[in-house]
Amino acid sequence: MNFLELAKDRYSLRKFSERPVEQDKLNLILEAGRIAPTAHNNQPQRILVLNTPEEMERLTACCPFRFQQTLALVVCYEKEASWKRAEFDNADSGEVDMGIVGTHMILAAQELGIGSTWVMHFDPKAVRREFHIPEAFVPTAILMMGYPREDAKPSRLHNDRFELSKTVFYHTFQG
Repeated sequence: MNFLELAKDRYSLRKFSERPVEQDKLNLILEAGRIAPTAHNNQPQRILVLNTPEEMERLTACCPFRFQQTLALVVCYEKEASWKRAEFDNADSGEVDMGIVGTHMILAAQELGIGSTWVMHFDPKAVRREFHIPEAFVPTAILMMGYPREDAKPSRLHNDRFELSKTVFYHTFQG
């Protein structure tokens, strides 16, 4: 399968089977996140792996969207480690870096037959409290993962995409 096929086939899974993700496959997913490019190669990613039934239950207190997944990766960045655009506006690359890291991991999971849902709708204070996340780490996303249930399918909106001409501009945004 080529990259575009992989990217097109990947969808936000909302029906997970009870089959746990094997450690060797989890290691490949985590490796994809480890090798993801980050600004200035600072590698600020800090990934918390949750994969026990007890942890999935505790996650319910932090996130209203649970799909009975068997694995969740809490994607964080370390504030002191992330690169800052100090010369101009001091923008922090942490959020962007975690977008890249998370995307690497969900696409690696897809290649392995493991579905995922990227969740940003969660209470970061509750996640910090429930899972003892240090103040120096910023939780940015929760990647719900697991094997698809037999009746799983993409949402009806999955293939609705704008034409390239609506999202890509050459030379200027002005008409």
